[in-house]
Amino acid sequence: MSDESTVDYSTIKYEEKGPVALVVMNRPEAMNSFNGELRRELLQALIRAAGRESIRAVVLSGAGKAFNVGADLKEGLPTDVRIEDVINSEYRPILELIAGMEKPVIAAVNGPAAGIGLSFALACDLLVMAEDAYLLSPFSTISLLPDGGATWLMVRQLGYRRAYQLCVEAERIDPARCLEFGLANKVVPAGKAIDESLAWAHSLAERAPLALARTKLAMRASMSSGYSEAIAYEARLQTRCVTSEDAREGISAFLEKRKPEFKGR
Repeated sequence: MSDESTVDYSTIKYEEKGPVALVVMNRPEAMNSFNGELRRELLQALIRAAGRESIRAVVLSGAGKAFNVGADLKEGLPTDVRIEDVINSEYRPILELIAGMEKPVIAAVNGPAAGIGLSFALACDLLVMAEDAYLLSPFSTISLLPDGGATWLMVRQLGYRRAYQLCVEAERIDPARCLEFGLANKVVPAGKAIDESLAWAHSLAERAPLALARTKLAMRASMSSGYSEAIAYEARLQTRCVTSEDAREGISAFLEKRKPEFKGR
């Protein structure tokens, strides 16, 4: 560990820029494809970001010309362990952490996000995409199916027919279509995905952390709950917000026409 704001990993670049954690998958020679070490270290880095009280937003990206192109096929398919176990024990905890941490996670898609790399991009709360990037589910070309929750994410974001078509035809989804389909929030010039994502993350970090966290919790839960359940869950979360110090500060700042100073409690 070099200092409190940076951590040394072999396959991850981790840096805390004030209230924002930048987590960069760092296997550029392999287009940031996953091997066992990257899976282990990405989980460690995200656990650190999630657990740091000073961190209010996270940016996830890849080094070099790619975001992440999925599993490293040069390693071959596992022969000593079931792929089901690898997905459930090594990929799933990272994806669930992204979805479940009470901080917004922005995917800075600086290049191709393919295979399970697509799942990681779509699992994030917000997605910034460079003009020369693309999303791709290539599994049908090697007789596999989308994994890492890609089927769940794509059907909910695109609808069944469009999601099925894009996956079975292994279509590259360019930034303009990603924006049109609602897969991306912003498209930025090539080479600017990380910078623009960091700027957005710093802007979000100035907002009330409890509000961002509980809005995320409520919206994530709403994708698998009924209308009445959603209202009830919002009500429970709202009760916790209303009684918070930040809510009192927000209302006072509004009435006094000043910028609020949120403390996350």
